[in-house]
Amino acid sequence: MAEIVIAVAGKVSEYLVAPIGRHLGYLFCYRSHAEKLRSQVQTLRTARIDEQITVDEATRKGDEIRPAVREWLNRVDQITGEAEALALTRDDQNMSCLNGWCPNLISRYQLGREAYKKAQVIVGIQTARNFPHGISYTLPPRSATSKGYECFQSRDSSFNDIMDALKDDKTKMIGVCGMGGLGKTMLVKQVAQQAMQHNLFTTYIFIDVSWTRDSKKDEEGITKIQQKTADMLGFQFRGKDESTRADELKQRLQKKKEPEEENQQEEENQQEKEKILIILDDIWKEINLEKVGIPFKDDQTICKLVLVSRDANLLGKDMGTQKCFQIQHLQGEEAWCLLKKIAGDSVEGDQLRPIAIQVLDECGGLPIAIVTIATALKDETVAVWKNALNELRRCAPINIRGMEEKVYSCLEWSYNRLKGDEVKSLFLLCGCLSYYGDISMDQMLRYATGLNFFERIDSLEGAINKLVTLVKTLKASSLLLDGNEDDGDGSGVGASRLLFMDGDHKSVRMHDLVRDVARVIASKDPHRFKVVEDVPSDQGWTEIEDESKFISLYCKAVHELPSRLVCPKLQFFILQSNSGASLNTIPNTFFEGMSQLKVLALSGMHFPTLPSTLQSLANLRTLCLDRCELGDMAIIGELKKLQVLSMVGSDIQQLPREMMQLTNLRLLDLNYCKELKVIPRDILSSLSRLECLFMKSSFSEWAVQEVCDGESWLVPKADTFDHNLTSYAIFIGSFDQLPETYGK
Repeated sequence: MAEIVIAVAGKVSEYLVAPIGRHLGYLFCYRSHAEKLRSQVQTLRTARIDEQITVDEATRKGDEIRPAVREWLNRVDQITGEAEALALTRDDQNMSCLNGWCPNLISRYQLGREAYKKAQVIVGIQTARNFPHGISYTLPPRSATSKGYECFQSRDSSFNDIMDALKDDKTKMIGVCGMGGLGKTMLVKQVAQQAMQHNLFTTYIFIDVSWTRDSKKDEEGITKIQQKTADMLGFQFRGKDESTRADELKQRLQKKKEPEEENQQEEENQQEKEKILIILDDIWKEINLEKVGIPFKDDQTICKLVLVSRDANLLGKDMGTQKCFQIQHLQGEEAWCLLKKIAGDSVEGDQLRPIAIQVLDECGGLPIAIVTIATALKDETVAVWKNALNELRRCAPINIRGMEEKVYSCLEWSYNRLKGDEVKSLFLLCGCLSYYGDISMDQMLRYATGLNFFERIDSLEGAINKLVTLVKTLKASSLLLDGNEDDGDGSGVGASRLLFMDGDHKSVRMHDLVRDVARVIASKDPHRFKVVEDVPSDQGWTEIEDESKFISLYCKAVHELPSRLVCPKLQFFILQSNSGASLNTIPNTFFEGMSQLKVLALSGMHFPTLPSTLQSLANLRTLCLDRCELGDMAIIGELKKLQVLSMVGSDIQQLPREMMQLTNLRLLDLNYCKELKVIPRDILSSLSRLECLFMKSSFSEWAVQEVCDGESWLVPKADTFDHNLTSYAIFIGSFDQLPETYGK
């Protein structure tokens, strides 16, 4: 019982005596409370002066003072002001009444109570003078601002999508990709500026990592990223080696474990938590972020990454971005407004405007190309603009002032970084083919097979898969674009599109400036590509005769070809005649100097008999005779290495029996050969390696030679083809015309 009484008495003392004692202390110890407050105010003022010195020094350096520091200074000013007001009250107000005969208990109690409470607040403020991240942070350098950024309506969607991704707490790493010269850097800088204005981040770090072009600079480059990040965050490394510095940086970029606090204080600190935006611009190969010390997979990270590159695969697959945004070209009025803004209102002149529009077309919506050319042509005469247009059309961008540095060089770098000869060769081939618009994937397959791009692949199916992979690589590098054309109208112009039925793989196109750069690269050793739109004179043929390996010739006004074209190293030759041109035949001796030829494409020509020197092309692997008038083709049997034969849209009436000798043929395209009436017996079955056969809209019946029973119909049965045939498209008349006995 005594223990219970003692326990109850203790609680009564705790809940009644202690509060009473505290309040009595306010009354009887008011002088000591006031003196203690005065002392603490003085100490706080000294701390405030000391902190202000550091703040002023950081401000002079151009650094930004952290919000937590500004808030602390404001709280110090507020509490010291209130303490001074309280001290004045003590001085001015008499602590006694009745002319000093009786103490003023109420005034003394209030003074003691206020002095005590404010002293406790000061203790809390002094404790809060602990800024683990420093009192300031370095602003991004002037070079990293968005000065010169042009706001285009077509970019609004990408801009807003990137901003939304930055606001998403679950998204830690964002990619921005697109071909060189589109303005990716300017766009992300503008995004960063707006993100800072909206207080999404407390610190913004922009780092150019173009050193990734050179594989020898990996170690030096990682050190640069570490040091630049540390400088912007205002802290110094203690360690000297790369791994130690990486650990230090990682700790700096992670959330700090905070001690337990009252809920209200925790909410206040939540607003003051640091958030860092890091932009790595111009990435050419994978950067090991763990070696740098950037915690990109850690939920505890206080930073977000924006990675900028021309290669979508590098960002998405190698670097692991969670979201990747493709920047598109400028279109129509936006491109014109940019040209006009830089070149001046003179482009609106009656004489200059048509030329300026054509120059703009050659820029193809690339902001860097438009800016470069418009700057070079500002205030120039019509004649100078015309000369620039001619040089652009002649694929001579390096002769335009500033073009090599700002356009040609960046696109050439994109080419140089491609991995493997196969993808580089395909890029150069596309550059030679893209003059006429979209390039069908089937057409590329024919040429690439003939050039032996896939020498270690022994089937067309494997070659198709390889081609799709290489094209995807070029698209990811922003060097190829999706095609615009539809399936076609059935006219038979160009290669068939039956091997690539997927809408994403039917055709591709190449940006005009990329094409020009590809041709400049291809014209140099060791490639020696040559694309000629027309040959203006007989002397022009002499200029073509050289060490070239690839020639693409589009004849608009050529009346006749020379008797011989001596190109001993030539492997690829395209000769396309305009439908209205007078050139429609080839001399018999024309191919005598082309013993190394592998691919020959002749379109729109007239051949009563194939040139006799064609049989000398022992290495020919691809022969395209699309839209040609074909007569005697017996000589084709001598082309023993032929793998691809295309006669799309030709007027051939009978396949030559000599085709039975083409035992290496893998693809035969007879689409739209509407005059074809006779296919000799056993021709198709003799093509033992044939994998693809196309006969769309070619004929309505097969007339069979040497038939004894009078049968006039022969539809191919299972034993007509070799087991290698994997793809075919055959349309033969209408099924209601078949004899009743077929198939029985």
